[in-house]
Amino acid sequence: MQPQIQYAKTSDGVNIAYWTLGEGSPLVYLPNLIWSHGQLEWQIPEIRRWYEQLAERRTLVRLDPRGTGSSQRDIENYTLEAIQFDIEAVVDRLELDTFALFGDLNAGSVAIRYAANHPDRVAHLILWHTYARVADVRGPKWNMLESLQARMDQDWESYTETRAHMGFGWSDGESAHRYAKIMRDCTTPEMALKAYDAAREDDVTALLPRISSPTLVLHRRELYFWDVQASQNLAATIPDSRLVVLEGVASAPFLGDSDAVVAAIRDFLGEDEHAGISGGFATILFTDVEGSTPLTQRLGDAKARELLREHERMVREALKAHGGSEVKTMGDGFMASFSSATRALKCAIAIQTAFAERNESAEEPIKVRIGLNAGEPIAEDEDLFGTAVNMAARICAHADAGQILAPIVVRELVAGKGFLLSDQGETEMRGFEDPVRLYDVRWRE
Repeated sequence: MQPQIQYAKTSDGVNIAYWTLGEGSPLVYLPNLIWSHGQLEWQIPEIRRWYEQLAERRTLVRLDPRGTGSSQRDIENYTLEAIQFDIEAVVDRLELDTFALFGDLNAGSVAIRYAANHPDRVAHLILWHTYARVADVRGPKWNMLESLQARMDQDWESYTETRAHMGFGWSDGESAHRYAKIMRDCTTPEMALKAYDAAREDDVTALLPRISSPTLVLHRRELYFWDVQASQNLAATIPDSRLVVLEGVASAPFLGDSDAVVAAIRDFLGEDEHAGISGGFATILFTDVEGSTPLTQRLGDAKARELLREHERMVREALKAHGGSEVKTMGDGFMASFSSATRALKCAIAIQTAFAERNESAEEPIKVRIGLNAGEPIAEDEDLFGTAVNMAARICAHADAGQILAPIVVRELVAGKGFLLSDQGETEMRGFEDPVRLYDVRWRE
């Protein structure tokens, strides 16, 4: 069933159309800034299937940027900075505290700007065929594209037909023609030229090191108009990022092997059913509620269990937001694994911050200790075993309430990522012959 169009008003008074699809953690989809029509696109089978795949395990939020689709067309304030207002209006209307953000093609720079300016809200950033500035992709093939763009106000129909055939392929004339008709309804030639001019002048290079969200950079190897180097530059400059190069030539993610695109996104967001519960290098995180046994004796089973359920909900929300995989819960604590030490540390900080904020007004505080370690655990029967796991559990037991402790291996993995860790010296750990140097993660600063 086609989603229902809803509206949100921006801080500068523009009405933005959006729809939602699916259930789960939100993924906000910022489409191409010109070719966007969330209502009419549903007629294209390839696009409809793409959105349905993204919404299988999440709430997909898809908006039409100002000047396009079902959003307000008569726009005076059109800048790429202003499109941040469009995102803000929709996520505020839906009361989304944190979300994953997808930037498609020329919307990628807007997504970069929003993630840099709102690190507390963007849990994950996904960039599709994105570049920081036009100079990074300019060349003979790009110049050919710009020459074509220069003719859009002369023959809008011919221009859209050509662009649609470039995307769908000249052999699939029917699909391309159908999409070209939608493209002409997406916006006007005048607004399209405004968008192209704004993108041509945009440069978000200086913002890349400021992005703290885990970031996935996606690029198809045979993309015609620019090569993978622009994506490599993004991945090399954004601190916690990974580059996935996919096979294919199509510029749109819903064309070609869209299943591979969805698989890469699901893996990145930790949506794979068995993500992280596998062998290989991993960062292990343990949490433990301080004094859970005395708590039960003092409050009684029912009240204590109610508090522990709240603890479980808060920890699971943090795990999902940071790509962690829950291995098991032990009643008053969790064991989780991460493919990235940076994400594990961010998750630990998010957990402590959430409980600190809760405890400010709660009648009964919940105090949590956290320990981490990194290594190569043994995976068996959806559980993890081995020295790396045992060490993480021992480190957690050594932590105080509200503290995050990590060994030197984790400190080295997150070096240069902006975390503050103070040396606690060497500590004897039960079951281990050699003392372990521990570091306190200074999450309150």
